Amino acid sequence: MLKEAVKKQLHEGTVIPAHPLALTSEKKLDEAGQRALTRYYIDAGVGGIAVGVHTTQFEIRNPEFNLYEKVLKLAIEEMEKGNTPDSFIKIAGICGPVEQALAEAEFSKSIGYDLGLLSMGGLNHLTEDELIDRTEQVAAVIPVFGFYLQPAVGGRIFTFDFWKRFADIPNVQAIKIAPFDRYHSFDVVRAVCHSKRNDEIALYTGNDDNIVNDLLTTYHIRSGDEKIEKKIVGGLLGHWSVWTKKVVEMFANIKDVQGEAQIPSNLLTLGQEITDANAAFFDSSNSFKGSIAGINEVLRRQGLLQGNWCLLEKEKLSPGQAEEIDRVYRSYPHLHDDEFVKANLTKWFDERQ
Repeated sequence: MLKEAVKKQLHEGTVIPAHPLALTSEKKLDEAGQRALTRYYIDAGVGGIAVGVHTTQFEIRNPEFNLYEKVLKLAIEEMEKGNTPDSFIKIAGICGPVEQALAEAEFSKSIGYDLGLLSMGGLNHLTEDELIDRTEQVAAVIPVFGFYLQPAVGGRIFTFDFWKRFADIPNVQAIKIAPFDRYHSFDVVRAVCHSKRNDEIALYTGNDDNIVNDLLTTYHIRSGDEKIEKKIVGGLLGHWSVWTKKVVEMFANIKDVQGEAQIPSNLLTLGQEITDANAAFFDSSNSFKGSIAGINEVLRRQGLLQGNWCLLEKEKLSPGQAEEIDRVYRSYPHLHDDEFVKANLTKWFDERQ
């Protein structure tokens, strides 16, 4: 069962960054950096953190690295030490075939995670029926946060019927919509609205290319004779793992006008600026090959990471990507939180804190 305070926060909507992985130049876990990142997000005012997800690098599960349990434990320790409120949403990434997914669900629940963000990446050999069965088994262990991952980074396209059946599963509590495609995003909203569990499922954007518009939109979906209103209430985003203090401020401004008849045009402009920044961070011009390294590079520049290294050698900045990050830094100084980070770095890296 999901704690009532967590469920309330989940449905009201909040900022949930996808937690990156701090590494040394030898590709070993940088524990001090990993803890500092978690402290950064907590002090920035987020409402939850997702760990062991795509931005954390799925490869932490590989036997040669064996970092999954260690990374999840570090984050829980910092969330507990950070005096986070009872409503703080602790999310663990869950991947792989049924046996692996169940083991990760059991472990995550045992150390205090509230929900499992269930990825369906890397399972293209399974049918939609088999993936529904997998979800039902995981949901029997831990509340499930569904995840529609874009095909460019390992996801696949699912039918409307799949998402309708997914939403009908007891203990599915939320869905992260991240296909980076308006048509497929709408499929999920429509499917949830056609589910008898519509009111029990919170929708979150993972569409880093359309964050602000997703959060400002109220959907009106016809289901039989009923017209259902549904909003995407918050975000669980890799993009929100950088410049996070400013993200929290932006989100508060958006929540103030969500559902209003007239949306301030400056928020729409802000949305396009954020999309442009994301194009640089996520390396959209190179099919997102440098997405994780791009996020790490921003954190490196701020002093939160030692470098932009990833576990796999092929995961690195693309040619010209660093210059694109330079460009968006110059173009949108109002989006970064460098001063906030600079003022707190010493505290976050102090192991006595």
